[in-house]
Amino acid sequence: MTPLYRVSSGNAELVLAPELGGAIASLDVGRKPVLRPWDKKNNAPFSLASNVLIPFSNRISKGGFVWRGVRHNLSANMAREQFPIHGDAFQKVWELDKTSKNLRLFLRNGAFGPWRYQAEQKFYLSPDNLTIKLTVTNKANCSLPFGCGFHPWFPRSFDTKLKFSAKTVWMENEIHLPTNERNLDSSPNWSFDRLRALPKNLINNGYTEWNGSALIEQGEDAVSCQVMASKNLQNAIVYSPNKSSEFFCFEPVSHPVDAFNLPGTPGLIELEDGETLTASMKICWE
Repeated sequence: MTPLYRVSSGNAELVLAPELGGAIASLDVGRKPVLRPWDKKNNAPFSLASNVLIPFSNRISKGGFVWRGVRHNLSANMAREQFPIHGDAFQKVWELDKTSKNLRLFLRNGAFGPWRYQAEQKFYLSPDNLTIKLTVTNKANCSLPFGCGFHPWFPRSFDTKLKFSAKTVWMENEIHLPTNERNLDSSPNWSFDRLRALPKNLINNGYTEWNGSALIEQGEDAVSCQVMASKNLQNAIVYSPNKSSEFFCFEPVSHPVDAFNLPGTPGLIELEDGETLTASMKICWE
């Protein structure tokens, strides 16, 4: 049976599942969900309430990437996925640091393709918000590009609405890779500048130069909230299959999909051996 760890503050309760990728199993306020709760019958990583993404977010095409003149080959890491996706932190067993005053999870053995790294998550829960601080340290004995992010899953109903500001949106093809980048000033149908419902059909698009704040309005069965992220998470992925889905994702991440193979590798952060990357996400509720 998967061990779960609970912490409460006021009416808020956070449940962690360290052995399932250091994930959040649930986040409730007054017994209503802020995040879509984990279906305990399913141990698949993306059945949980929120995942952590290290050492990159989303998909990498072309069988890998070239960095500083060196080719790094990568294989797919999930069934039914053509490309490697989201790194390996969400598939690893994390450890709970019971000696820390704060709720802390750590990963000693991050290892995906050329990456070797250590990571920790610190969780700060109060009656009206949750803050997660993520730290990643390169242990690969060489320079490598790193990315990171958070993958929260929110409840979706007929009443769910979303609002955030960004500069551009990436269109995707049938295999979920970016094709062309559109300016939102000239593509209002893709803009969430004003509070609006999610599209009726699939949305799975990356937004760039996100301003770091998003408002999620829910109906009576879930908790409305605001999502905020650190300045190095200026990209946001919005995902939901269709209007019948009971969830949607708003993912604060450091780089666009397949940034490793885009011109200029936007959003990726070069870390020398021993250097550290930090990022954070905060979820506030009324």
